[in-house]
Amino acid sequence: MRLPEPLPARCRRLHGEALRGAARISGNPSGWPNHLHVRRETAEAEVEARAPLSLEAAADRGRRICANVERALRGKPDVVRRAVETLVAGGHLLLEDVPGVGKTTLGQSLARSIDASFRRIQFTSDLLPGDLLGSSVPEHDAGRPTGRFVFQHGPIFAHVVLADEINRASPKVQSALLEAMAESAVTLDGVTHPLPRPFFVIATQNPLDHHGTHPLPESQLDRFLVRRGIGYPDAANEAAVLRDDPSATALPSLEPVVGIEEVRAMQRVAASVKFDDSLIAYLLAIVEETRAHEAIEIGVSPRGAIALRRTAQARALLDGRDYCIPEDVRDLAIDVLAHRLIVDPRSGRTRDGEESEWILREILDRTSVPL
Repeated sequence: MRLPEPLPARCRRLHGEALRGAARISGNPSGWPNHLHVRRETAEAEVEARAPLSLEAAADRGRRICANVERALRGKPDVVRRAVETLVAGGHLLLEDVPGVGKTTLGQSLARSIDASFRRIQFTSDLLPGDLLGSSVPEHDAGRPTGRFVFQHGPIFAHVVLADEINRASPKVQSALLEAMAESAVTLDGVTHPLPRPFFVIATQNPLDHHGTHPLPESQLDRFLVRRGIGYPDAANEAAVLRDDPSATALPSLEPVVGIEEVRAMQRVAASVKFDDSLIAYLLAIVEETRAHEAIEIGVSPRGAIALRRTAQARALLDGRDYCIPEDVRDLAIDVLAHRLIVDPRSGRTRDGEESEWILREILDRTSVPL
């Protein structure tokens, strides 16, 4: 005969079930009841609001992040700078380049520099959405099933996610990733699970090997704030890498130079950087030219224009300015806008990325810059 459960143990068990139930209803993986979870998030937001980061302090932290990452990724300061700008702007980065040029090193060193969680996901043809996002699994209590299900977080629940060879996954998995990027949350069984903040995806794809791949359609490419390559290092930097492999020596010893809360503060400061009406007119002139160009079938969307403004604000912040200048827009236009253009096949031009960049440079050269 089974003895009755002692009252204190029963109270503890019922209390634990109540906490888990509230967690499932609220989409809160911490186990706190919903009202306490909201209260805790509100308190954290109030702490952040009471201690805002100044422009000078934010710019200094940006420089420290870049310098720390460059210890592991030698000879690519422009790539590192663009990655940090994308992070501060609150977007995501698509790296198109051949294997072995440092894409994984960039993601790992950036995560270490900001004291963030990091996950590398190798995209393959047999990857399923549940392998990426997570799934509901049977709950056990003291080794016995309870008859309920709990959400098991997938590898996407990290601050920095490296989606390696994204074009090798099925369209269903690509769509699941891009939905999470757009919503900063994962919804499963009617429950929304927020992703960590900041949430930064670095996706990679090999532009040369298309065998067995599913290229991202233009509508999904538009979800990436920036697309660019890394390229080979110059002879001097490659010789330094051969003498002292930084991915094996410097990368494991990298220490955080800023915290996650400071990164969130930098994003708020960047959003407040001034963007003058003359720059808005300049940006819109570029956008209008892409829509009217005879070789472009579909030009830059309003989302693309907003992306360029946000990235320009992040660039100004890292330069220590509380205002944007025309060079911010012009220098970022290729990386932010080129992958959003669809070349008209009737124009006789190829529809690859290099052609889009060439057309955009032509537009930039003939668009007058405000003084």
